[in-house]
Amino acid sequence: MLDERKTAILKAVVQEYITTAQPVGSTHVANAPGVQVSSATVRNEMAVLEQEGYLAQPHTSAGRVPTDKGYRFYVDHMATPGRLEPVAQQRVGQFFDTAHGRLEELLHQTTNLLAQVTHHAAVVVGPSAESAVVRSVQVIGLNGRHATVVAVLSNGAVENEVIELPVETSDVRLAAATAHLQAHMHGSSLEGPATVPPTGDRELDAVCDIARSALGRSTDESVFVGGAASMAHAFDTVDTVRSVLRTLEQQYVMVSLVRDILNRGLSVAIGTEHGIEPLAACSVVVKPVVVDGEQVGTVGVLGPTRMDYPQALATVEAVSDRLGRRLSDGGTLNG
Repeated sequence: MLDERKTAILKAVVQEYITTAQPVGSTHVANAPGVQVSSATVRNEMAVLEQEGYLAQPHTSAGRVPTDKGYRFYVDHMATPGRLEPVAQQRVGQFFDTAHGRLEELLHQTTNLLAQVTHHAAVVVGPSAESAVVRSVQVIGLNGRHATVVAVLSNGAVENEVIELPVETSDVRLAAATAHLQAHMHGSSLEGPATVPPTGDRELDAVCDIARSALGRSTDESVFVGGAASMAHAFDTVDTVRSVLRTLEQQYVMVSLVRDILNRGLSVAIGTEHGIEPLAACSVVVKPVVVDGEQVGTVGVLGPTRMDYPQALATVEAVSDRLGRRLSDGGTLNG
């Protein structure tokens, strides 16, 4: 544990580096709140902080920059979530008050909101189909041998799959299949049995089983990433930017990343802590989306390790809270 003076010096370095992205010298730190000692004393203390791994000196004559360990100490001991600025608070509130459309569109727009407010990349992992129950199901003919099966879920999601039918099937027969599926799937999860009870009509049962099986394939979590372009201005080297952008495009990696951070009981993962090598220069701030006491999704931002942690935490907290409340309003969206 750092003593009071070293803590104040580290805080001053972190906050100044977050603001300027330039190595911080002892003269600036000496005048920072809570420090108030000579530049020589600051230099000595900064040298100790460097030896202990909290600061690094990129060039011999330059000031210091925080390391991942320095940021971690700052986040754990000094960076309580700030208050959203009134303009950002109003923007978040107005967005959720007026949001409408399908769930996928809401989640996509939420990533854009997070990215615009924080100026970082944003990640939203939506509810998986398996966490919701069926509100309605319908089989709609496309031609004699093909149809679309559509299920509207309690979380506002709409799952649809094109199916191939064993024989040409009339709209009347598809309507009968719809009625049977609706009777047996309403209120149940897509994670349930892969078939519905038979009707005794072999052709009808085949259509129902194919439709039910197709919907069972639609239980993956949906992940949305926004604001990736803002990452291009966050790093000095093109290779780092390219590596970060390439990783952001890999949905499975992003879902695994936010899930792993939450499973470890963290809300912030800094630099190499998250274990994704291409994102070693990034930090991730995440918050679960909770509905009726159950986690149904995750929101987060990903930016350089010198991000403004208090503001990132406050924004993610506010968006997570409003999204959870939006989903808990019956899980339905207008339109």
